[in-house]
Amino acid sequence: MPLPTPYLHHYPMSPFAEKVRLMLGHKQMTWKSVIVPTVAPKPDVVALTGGYRKTPFLQIGNDVFCDTSLIADVLEHIAPTPSFYPQGQRGLHRALAQWADHQLFWAAMGYNFQPKGLAQVFEGVPADAVKAFGADRGAMSTGMTRIRPADGAAAYKSYLRRLADMLHESAGQGGGAPHPPFLLGNAPGLADFAVYHSVWFTQYRVPALAGILDTAPAVKDWLARMVAIGHGEMLRSRASEAIAESAVASISGIRFDLEIFGDAEVFQDEHGIELGSAVTIAAESFGTEPTQGTLLSATRTRYTVQHTDERAGTVRVHFPRVGYVLKAA
Repeated sequence: MPLPTPYLHHYPMSPFAEKVRLMLGHKQMTWKSVIVPTVAPKPDVVALTGGYRKTPFLQIGNDVFCDTSLIADVLEHIAPTPSFYPQGQRGLHRALAQWADHQLFWAAMGYNFQPKGLAQVFEGVPADAVKAFGADRGAMSTGMTRIRPADGAAAYKSYLRRLADMLHESAGQGGGAPHPPFLLGNAPGLADFAVYHSVWFTQYRVPALAGILDTAPAVKDWLARMVAIGHGEMLRSRASEAIAESAVASISGIRFDLEIFGDAEVFQDEHGIELGSAVTIAAESFGTEPTQGTLLSATRTRYTVQHTDERAGTVRVHFPRVGYVLKAA
């Protein structure tokens, strides 16, 4: 039986949502768009995730996939071509993506959210909504060290130069050889998508600050090539439809085949917590609201927690191991 059309729960301004939208375009997929609120409360989100409220997440039936690194794995398995690893180099792509989603992203956001950038992002937005957004993100980042605009600018410029160096490198060492159009070769890969969303935000969400990209023309050219990939075929949907589909899938017993991940559901115990135990799982930092449920699997790459909601039915929520904390409830 073919998989149902996936839902992406997102909102337009979210950088990580833009990362997934472009990955869906690269895979030439049809997907359903559900726009979520930018701030809490998010009752429709929590109905599906059991507590996790970061944006975006992917839904297939009553399976919910959190974190863009895991979403990339899902898309790679259900739509193998074109691959996120076009020249192989899986380890290099994944390591660079991990750096881009953390060090590069937070440096870029430190730069982007200086006063001039904030004014552009929230132009025309009522003052109380801006205040609510600031309070919400403040709560999500409790305990984090926030990068100041001046420090973010310095780090971001350094990272842009490094990316430009990558784009100027070629397979051959001779002078005058053309540089590859993407970070690790002639086709975009996972590393490109992980780098993309931070640079996209600067260029298209805070254009008043986009002059920083002029220091790295190769990166601007690369960004144009990435944007041209597009978002695939988007179908507009609503949270109520997505929740209803989860409930139907829960009753029907049709399951997303987790064996596509390649880890064969082998239990890997690092915590002394048995399968079937009541647990919580939460991000290590930023958006640490936990999902609570029953531990269904703990493999070398991911955790799966099951919870039940009166509207969404029984939902399996999946997280990558890296970046998430599992605890006994």
